Amino acid sequence: MDAVFRALADPTRRSLLDTLYEEDGQTLSALERRLPMTRIGVMKHLRVLEAAGLVTTKRRGREKLHFLNPVPIRLVHDRWVSKYAEPWAATLTGLKRRLEKEDQMEKVFEIYIKTTPERLWQAITDPELRSQYSFGLRTESDWTPGSRYEAVHVSTPGVFCDGENLEVDAPRRLVQSFNALWGEDVKAEGTSRVTWEIEQVADSCRLVVTHDQLAEDANNQLYGGWPMILSGLKTLLETGETLTTPGSLLYAPSTTAA
Repeated sequence: MDAVFRALADPTRRSLLDTLYEEDGQTLSALERRLPMTRIGVMKHLRVLEAAGLVTTKRRGREKLHFLNPVPIRLVHDRWVSKYAEPWAATLTGLKRRLEKEDQMEKVFEIYIKTTPERLWQAITDPELRSQYSFGLRTESDWTPGSRYEAVHVSTPGVFCDGENLEVDAPRRLVQSFNALWGEDVKAEGTSRVTWEIEQVADSCRLVVTHDQLAEDANNQLYGGWPMILSGLKTLLETGETLTTPGSLLYAPSTTAA
């Protein structure tokens, strides 16, 4: 977390994050036009933010797009803030809320977890493990291309979300359609897409979750829980424990992880 605090200590880097907060998925040229500094200066600050995990990038053809990644901020929240002031501190994780100019928007979340790709894949696809960091919801499927999946809870009737497994390449890549079903307001949002990408980096894994094909004014409930889910996944795999923040325990079973 030292890298996160060092990155946030600089006002120019905070300004870059503010710029991505206002409009996510920008190129280097677009960021350069928005800030009173040279291209080289922008590149240097972006490298620091990327090293801290606060900015992640994706290629779109010949362009390299930059996205604000709120997961490290969520980890700071889970470590020091949540048990004291969850209601107001939850506003920290709204860092990525904004309206975009395109018809659709894309949310990108990145986290590094000290584990193997096989163990990470198991945590994503095993219903029992999934329930320990995903609000108590069991995601059930046979995990074959074209198959269906459903997220259910043992104590609540009905299906919370469902969709189709569009691509299944264990233990590297999983692409799914996503339908939110837990309320009439989110049902009206229609189908979006979630992509899980796992890359081994030394003794750890880089996990990138991309939630796209969202309407530009999509309900925050569709994607706002990802920082909490991913920080819970990291905690579970690295410590064997589940998070105990109020938000993490929403819908969760009363038992704790072994």
